[in-house]
Amino acid sequence: MNIVRCKVKSSNKDEYLKKIKEMPKFDGQISAKYVETKPNEFFMIGEWNSEDDIAKARPKMIGFLDTLRHTLDELSPELGVTDPHSGTVVVEK
Repeated sequence: MNIVRCKVKSSNKDEYLKKIKEMPKFDGQISAKYVETKPNEFFMIGEWNSEDDIAKARPKMIGFLDTLRHTLDELSPELGVTDPHSGTVVVEK
């Protein structure tokens, strides 16, 4: 799984949502869900066939992110505009 947090500039929310709705699945990706946890703060939760598939897709994911960077607020100087994490599912119900 991978989880990415970002904060969208309020003036760019419609553009952000349009682009993520149009984004195709990456090779090896089972699903992607976008959750708005606060106004303009989103978490993307991606389910993948394997951690290797996440690694292989990373350049294309970054390429897609590059088309969205102008719509995002910086989270912090250390993180930039996203806070990405990935790992193995340890419990599934």
